[in-house]
Amino acid sequence: MFYNNAGISGPGLKFVDNTIEQINQVVGINLLGALYGIKYVTEVMLKNGGGSIVNTSSTAGVVGQATVGTYSATKHGIVGITKTIAAEYASQGIRSNAIAPGTIETPMVKEYREKSPENVKAVIEAIPQKRLGEPEEVAELVVFLLSDKANYINGTVVSIDGTFTSI
Repeated sequence: MFYNNAGISGPGLKFVDNTIEQINQVVGINLLGALYGIKYVTEVMLKNGGGSIVNTSSTAGVVGQATVGTYSATKHGIVGITKTIAAEYASQGIRSNAIAPGTIETPMVKEYREKSPENVKAVIEAIPQKRLGEPEEVAELVVFLLSDKANYINGTVVSIDGTFTSI
């Protein structure tokens, strides 16, 4: 089992306002870091007869969102590699799925809420369920997808976002 959950959000600027260094940092951590992890764990899983991978994408990996262009590109990349690994290695017992969380009540979001309460209020208003997700809700989904109970789920992206990407 492998839960691939590395990532940073980036500077929160319109795409052309990002520096090359900012773009490289987000791509390096979010996409290259994830790809390296997937490569090496897949090699081990092939030797061991299979396994399950869950990658963290984002709502920004399934729909475009302003001010997170590089982040969005990396999270779309996570979706692509998730589906590719599933297609290439399903017959060898490897399952690869991704989750696409919306805004989750993490320490980073709590800190942002203190700095920009109006922005977080607007985010919550855009979520049909009118609340942020809880880390435990995401953890339960990951545990399920990694488990044998999800044996026939492969190559999919599961949104966990309070209906945000469904509207």
